[in-house]
Amino acid sequence: MRNTLVLNASYEPLSTVSLQRAVVLVLQDKAVVEQVHPLRAMRAAGLSVPVPRVIRLRRYVRVPFRQRAPWSRRGVLVRDQHLCAYCGRRATTVDHVLPKSRGGADSWLNTVAACATDNQRKADRTPEQAGMALLRRPFEPTPEATLLLALGLRAGEAGELAPWLPRAAQPGGAQPVAVAVG
Repeated sequence: MRNTLVLNASYEPLSTVSLQRAVVLVLQDKAVVEQVHPLRAMRAAGLSVPVPRVIRLRRYVRVPFRQRAPWSRRGVLVRDQHLCAYCGRRATTVDHVLPKSRGGADSWLNTVAACATDNQRKADRTPEQAGMALLRRPFEPTPEATLLLALGLRAGEAGELAPWLPRAAQPGGAQPVAVAVG
């Protein structure tokens, strides 16, 4: 799980990393801990390290401006909260609504999380051809929303991380709305 927020040297949110990666960055002196999980620590022989919740890179990393979140299989699973878009059970795969063999693209609007059973049942057909209804319509999350989702948070759940998150990801900021198909 990627539950540690990484800030650039300028305090702008960059991404999330696993707890292990965050600790390695801190121990290598490439990052400093800005916020820790209360009452939690990682222990090893002769070493106790607080569990970082937010880390900041020591050196500035130049990042090209992104208006759109990049598509990824992991991102689709996180966006859909690992729930199958066809039955609502735990999803482990990504399904193309319009199959790739029929011109469907790897895009936010053409992919949904799916359980292996429903993905195989749908096969190389559209949901209509397979007689399967989508429980929710795929949407393109904002970069801010993907950051919140990667941290396992929903809109309005920023809590203690709010000072480190972009304004649009904080309570009262602009939030993407998932539309239920019914």
